[in-house]
Amino acid sequence: MIRVILPPHLRTLAQVGGEVALEVEGAVTLRTVIDALEARYPMLRGTIRDQLTQQRRPFLRFFACKEDLSHEPPDAPLPGAVTSGAEPFFIVGAIAGG
Repeated sequence: MIRVILPPHLRTLAQVGGEVALEVEGAVTLRTVIDALEARYPMLRGTIRDQLTQQRRPFLRFFACKEDLSHEPPDAPLPGAVTSGAEPFFIVGAIAGG
């Protein structure tokens, strides 16, 4: 079971509180986790990554095990602690301003 923590605006959209637990088939990668998240919560499609290009949306970042995974290839395996459920996978809303 993969544990995912969403930013508040995506939790509101998906109507979930706190942490989401997902079952991921096969290798646990950025792509498979987001695929599983979008399959379980279809209202999130297009909010985390562009539906056509599959690129991460601006102002969203991915973290696991205190590492920024935002620029990792989509098919790179996530850390073992995330795969085992010991550590959560974070999707974080970035902050910008002038």
